[in-house]
Amino acid sequence: MEKSSKEEESSDEDGGNLEDGEVELTSGYRGRTTHTSGEHLGQRSGPEPTGGDSCEGHTEKDSSCDPSILQSPCSSPHSSSILPPSSSSSSSSALCLTPPLPPEVELSAILTDTSLTLDVYLGGAAVVPLLWDSNPERLKKLQYLRLGSEDQTGLDSSLDVLQHLTALRSLAIRGHCFHDSRGDPLPGLVTNLPASFSSLSNLVHLDLSFNQLSFLPPSLLQLRSLSSLLLCHNHLSHLPPDVGRLSSLRFLSLLGNKLVSLPSSMGQIQALESLDVSYNNLQELPDEIGSLEQLVKLELSHNKLTQLPESMGFLRSLRELIIYSNDLRLIPPCVNNLPHLKIDARDNPLGKPPTPPPLPVAPDQTKKRIPELHLRFNQHSFCVSLAGCHVFIPGGAELVFPPGCLMKNTRLKWAWRKPERKWVCLEEHDVLLSRPLELCPHGVTFIKPVEVCVPYHRARKGSEVVVRTFDRQSWSTLCTERRKGSDSHSRRRTARLACCSVSHFSWFIVVSRPARDSCSVTAAGALLVSSCDPGIKLTFPPDSTVQTRSITLQVLQVSVQDVRDLCGDPEARVSPLLCLTQNPSLHFLEQVKVQIPLPSGVTGHTVDLSCLHLFHGDPAAQTWADVTSQVSLCVTHLYAVFYVTHFSWYWLWYTTQRCVSGVVRKVYQKLKQFRVRFLVLQRKTDPSQVLLQCLPDTLVDNRVQSLSQKYDGPQPSDLCDLLEGEQFFAGFERGLDVTTDRPDCIEGRLCFVFYSAMNNLKEVYICAAQGHKGSVRGQVSFYRGDVPAEFPEEVSRRRKGPDKQWLTTLPLRLPARNSENTFIIEENQYPPLNLGDPETGYLTEANLLSISLQIGHDWRVIGIHLGLSYAELDRIQYKNRDNLEALVLDMLFLWAQRRGGPGGVARLVAAMIESGRTDVAEEIQDIVDIGKRKYCESLRKVGLEAESSAHRETQQEATPTLSTDS
Repeated sequence: MEKSSKEEESSDEDGGNLEDGEVELTSGYRGRTTHTSGEHLGQRSGPEPTGGDSCEGHTEKDSSCDPSILQSPCSSPHSSSILPPSSSSSSSSALCLTPPLPPEVELSAILTDTSLTLDVYLGGAAVVPLLWDSNPERLKKLQYLRLGSEDQTGLDSSLDVLQHLTALRSLAIRGHCFHDSRGDPLPGLVTNLPASFSSLSNLVHLDLSFNQLSFLPPSLLQLRSLSSLLLCHNHLSHLPPDVGRLSSLRFLSLLGNKLVSLPSSMGQIQALESLDVSYNNLQELPDEIGSLEQLVKLELSHNKLTQLPESMGFLRSLRELIIYSNDLRLIPPCVNNLPHLKIDARDNPLGKPPTPPPLPVAPDQTKKRIPELHLRFNQHSFCVSLAGCHVFIPGGAELVFPPGCLMKNTRLKWAWRKPERKWVCLEEHDVLLSRPLELCPHGVTFIKPVEVCVPYHRARKGSEVVVRTFDRQSWSTLCTERRKGSDSHSRRRTARLACCSVSHFSWFIVVSRPARDSCSVTAAGALLVSSCDPGIKLTFPPDSTVQTRSITLQVLQVSVQDVRDLCGDPEARVSPLLCLTQNPSLHFLEQVKVQIPLPSGVTGHTVDLSCLHLFHGDPAAQTWADVTSQVSLCVTHLYAVFYVTHFSWYWLWYTTQRCVSGVVRKVYQKLKQFRVRFLVLQRKTDPSQVLLQCLPDTLVDNRVQSLSQKYDGPQPSDLCDLLEGEQFFAGFERGLDVTTDRPDCIEGRLCFVFYSAMNNLKEVYICAAQGHKGSVRGQVSFYRGDVPAEFPEEVSRRRKGPDKQWLTTLPLRLPARNSENTFIIEENQYPPLNLGDPETGYLTEANLLSISLQIGHDWRVIGIHLGLSYAELDRIQYKNRDNLEALVLDMLFLWAQRRGGPGGVARLVAAMIESGRTDVAEEIQDIVDIGKRKYCESLRKVGLEAESSAHRETQQEATPTLSTDS
């Protein structure tokens, strides 16, 4: 009891500092203190006890506040007491509850005739057994009880008493009512309820939130009058099958548990009006949930639901459905048809197709030890054994044959093909990113899938990369995974690979196309949202189709400036171009709602509807029709909405001029044309190697600048107009021949096929015609090929000149051959140079040449110590990447020309010492000493040694001496 007395004394001291109208509440022996206005805590309103009513001079032994005994009115003025209306009442007695209640708080602040609130005091649950021992009859009349569940001892004692409080109508035993010293909430400790809990037959409201229930206590199912049950933030992983016995429930909250399913008996709770099972792990709902005819609000957010049961269409009373943050791709039409229903479906992949299964993981070569086979350019066949093989094809392609993919050892073949029409199948706005790779024999069947990886060029931003193959009847698109190639197969840089798993061999190409969004539409309807622009949506109403259809949506962004330049209207604006396809291609039974953003700079408040036009494109006929008057075009603030019954291309235009279909057709065709220029460049280190390239006009300058360090050549050609898929040729004329051993050489010319990627890059070796020994001047001519048969007649008619029209002719020069029939390459010439001065010694050009032979691969470190920048060293390395001697000389002469003058030799010696090349520094010092000795001898001969001695000493001090430790 010594502890209680000390706490009372501490309370007396603290209480004297309180302001009027405040009572300090101290959480008993736990040491927690809060200040709260007295009117909220039921502070005493009667007169304060006088001195005669207090027990002065009492001792701890005879007047201690034992929680288990009743005290007389003669108690401490700060102790808890039940005070009668008048101080003379003798029928009321006071109970001291310090602890577990703070000494400043009266019992009347927490206890009334029908309610007892103990969840505002830490450890307050221990009050219940004390009150039961002192006045059980009064406690039996309680109807509302609130307990904290953070104290295990007090909680267990309270649960034992609860069976006697049969008049209870509302009971709350919650955790997280209090916090520890670090500010973390204290968890509730309820893990079960005693069997005697079923005696609370009048209980209507029960709150057991923030506890540790892992199952629903059986005694709770006996409470047939229960209408509100809160079990939030427990550890429930399942509900009992007979949970339907709680037939009077109107409100049930299971938020924040671990439920993976709901029992079918939930449908028996016919009175349920609000159900909250959010923040669980539910993957599906029982069909019986449709029996809850009185349900008004259903919260299912933050689960793992993939579909909603059709039975939810019977929930006619449902007003609010919260299903955000799930994996729902379709909302059943029966749910959409519910009257007065408000749905929150955020963060769901609505309208998107199911996520395809991941590609098989490439075999781990280190674990399975699949042998590697690196082929050469002249090796066009290889053998695969039963153990499998990882084949590296020249050009960057890789083939992975897993063990057991073949029944016997098999010889296979490969070949790179030219991008001709018979090898390539492209759709509208597709871009070819690779050469066709042919793998033979065609049709060979593998027991296990074989991984084919084709290298490709960089794709446009916002597009997707896929591999296409030919199955002898049609081209098909394969499930593609992009990754980097093996480092062991890359000589310069790691290749980009498009990988797919195949079961047979054929032709393979890599194509870039506008990103595709697809979904399956059933009779129930669907919603498809573009991944490129969330503002583009397709809404398929119920009964719009009988059979299931596959829908594909592509969005092509169009530059507004290009449209303005082509149509001549400075006010023209366009929306993205929509490409809609379906399979099967049949008209929809109900109109499909299409939402598309308004053209940039146009809003619903400022738009002039007379200038807004919707165009329908026919890709087969290459025509565009104005269908604005044929559809119901609605404009919101940001979007335009219209309804269609069949799919094709749709394009929204805003223009102040008279807009006709011919203008749109002209613009669309122009967008598929490219203004290009041609380059012919010779490699400086090997003039017989020539680079041929076709580039867009906007990229020519940057490309020429980047190649200037490696290549020389004439100016680029003039502008030329080319269409996607158009062929052109490069031929060598006037005595120049293309090496005949190249597989892409046909009758002395190289063939290109132009695609919008513009990666038409060829490096070929050329030589003078046989018999020519001197320098040869010639030219490279570019000219068009035949017009592809698939091109529209009107496009072909617009071309000027014959089909074999010359595009450009660029001159080319080869150096002369020497006696060994090799090209004579001019040596690098350096100007005469004297570094230093006669008094301190000097280095000549011959000296630097001899020194450069000893520097070798340390040239970069020495250059840094000489003060050259990293950029200068990189340029030197790039220019002389194949010639180490020229590289070192360039570095030395660049520094010498910049430094020059007195002191240069000392700086060079110091740089050699700092770079760890003391041997070179010693040789330089020897050359300098010889020069100084010769200079002194010449002075002595002419009698000038005395007057220059002081100057020589000064210069000698400036020259660094070599240390043997270096």
